[in-house]
Amino acid sequence: MPEAFTAADEEEITREQQEASERFRDVEIGGAKHLIHCLSVIGQIEGHYILPPQNKTTKYEHIMPALVAIEQDRSIEGLIIIINTVGGDVEAGLALAELISSMKTPTVSIVVGGGHSIGVPLAVSARRSFIVRSATMTIHPVRLTGLVLGVPQTLSYFEKMQERIVRFVADNSKMSPERFKELMLRTGELVMDVGSVLTGEDAVAEGLIDAVGGLSEAIDCLYKMIEEG
Repeated sequence: MPEAFTAADEEEITREQQEASERFRDVEIGGAKHLIHCLSVIGQIEGHYILPPQNKTTKYEHIMPALVAIEQDRSIEGLIIIINTVGGDVEAGLALAELISSMKTPTVSIVVGGGHSIGVPLAVSARRSFIVRSATMTIHPVRLTGLVLGVPQTLSYFEKMQERIVRFVADNSKMSPERFKELMLRTGELVMDVGSVLTGEDAVAEGLIDAVGGLSEAIDCLYKMIEEG
């Protein structure tokens, strides 16, 4: 028999619902030209496993229904996604990126701080992407934690996962898959790791991000997209 919910369980659920409501609220200011929704992707992207409580996380099970609600709500005219993430669960992050890229609602992303690892597909998933000059983006091969079996199937899984990421980034940016792979597998740049770090201007020069810009540029772009229909 399943255990009944205790008062503490109900209080915890209510607290999480209130936090989600606060986090995913619309940006509605008197005198604004359009109603837009602000979605933040911060800290580490939490996927199938719960991270320690001291970690700042973005839970994908909260983002998914928020995206569905935004796409259905006709009063919401646009979505701005603010990204400052160290990465996280690969499949969860890629799933969120796929949802964002398939939305009809006008979308703009802005990378502030960092858009590392699986944050790269999330950044390019919007129709238009921005990055501030001081931000960086880390591109590296897929990693798995925990038990890894040394069999050919494991290597095949890694390759297929990386191909999914490479294909998505190439399809949603101006960077070629060959160049993205080259940056992903570069040696000598990261200490004890393989990959590349791009500054804001480098990311734009490589065709990964559309433009260098801050909040005002991102909002102006979103307004223009809304008005052009």
